[in-house]
Amino acid sequence: MLVVLGFIAGVACAALAFPAADFLKRRYRRHKVASTLSTNQVTTVSQVLHLAVQGAPTGIVVVDRHGEVILSNGKAHDMGIVHERTVNEQVWSVTQEVFEDQETRTLDLKSPKRRTGSRVTAVQAVIQPLTLVDLRYNVIYSTDESENVRMESARRDFVANVSHELKTPVGGMALLAEALLESSDDQESVEYFGTRLQREAHRMADMINELISLSKLQGAEALPDMEPVLVDDVVRDAIARTQLAADNADIRITAGRPSGVFVNGDQSLLVTAVANLISNAINYSPNSTPVTVSQKITGDGTVLVRVTDRGIGISSEDQARVFERFFRVDKARSRSTGGTGLGLAIVKHVAANHGGAIKLWSRLGTGSTFTLELPIYDPNSEGPQTPELAPEIPSARHGRVLARGERTKA
Repeated sequence: MLVVLGFIAGVACAALAFPAADFLKRRYRRHKVASTLSTNQVTTVSQVLHLAVQGAPTGIVVVDRHGEVILSNGKAHDMGIVHERTVNEQVWSVTQEVFEDQETRTLDLKSPKRRTGSRVTAVQAVIQPLTLVDLRYNVIYSTDESENVRMESARRDFVANVSHELKTPVGGMALLAEALLESSDDQESVEYFGTRLQREAHRMADMINELISLSKLQGAEALPDMEPVLVDDVVRDAIARTQLAADNADIRITAGRPSGVFVNGDQSLLVTAVANLISNAINYSPNSTPVTVSQKITGDGTVLVRVTDRGIGISSEDQARVFERFFRVDKARSRSTGGTGLGLAIVKHVAANHGGAIKLWSRLGTGSTFTLELPIYDPNSEGPQTPELAPEIPSARHGRVLARGERTKA
């Protein structure tokens, strides 16, 4: 009997122990999660200041009279104001002047020394005393002016090129109209000059349309919303758009195997870019020669769209200029085919606006291959990433806020 009672008591204790253990386990997990969340929360003023400085869109550097970097953020490193804990020589020279007279100064830097892969080419730095109460420190604020400088340069070149290029068709149309009026009683001359006038009018209309497209791509207007686009559809639509020109030149366009990948972009712009490459290949190829459009996926998450022809090729001297506005490898051939000299410039800007690039391989008498590189769309990479908040401030090289009296090491 005692044995039976002992067995029953053991079973009861075990039955009560399991829920208790489960309760304790859940409570421990909740405590651990709460502790982790508490660790990653902003709890001190120094953390607030650190995050504010590091997240600022402006480069911030504080230096003392000896050139020691007391504080810096990532933007300052990106812009080349600080490199390996050393202040840029030009900036330091002006900073010393500010130490002498406590007057705020502004400095424009062209192509400053910067991190590999950075696109910063123009920086404006404002140097001023950190405070007039303590003259041991100066603060350097820097802003990236690369886009403003690029746009201003593009605007000047654009206006100059357009004014020059439009004079030719306008002048030609005026002469053709004059000849047309003088030969109004000659039916054959009327048809000849009328046909040429119509051709010049169409070429001018094409140029104006491409100029409008190019101005949009260069930043005059915001790009449309990006969405996943199947590269195979882009290639198919581009070939369909250029099929008539290919048939007229007895050129066969061959498409490679489908890639099945998507890119994040605007389909109409991408189709225009690929169609421009195909049209360029047709215009600079002898009749009855093939043009090939192929796709390749690389190991670094990029899809390559290649357009290959067996045309006249491009000399090494001209290869660096083919993406310039209005540049033509063969002006006579381009004008005879109605080319505007803007097609490859549009391709370059479409590629840049989609985070890609355009590359060229060519050899005279052999042909050319234009490669449009585009990053493959990854749905898992969307959405902002929230970094963990470190419990202590990072090192000085990456923007450390030093304690009072502490100095960086050279």
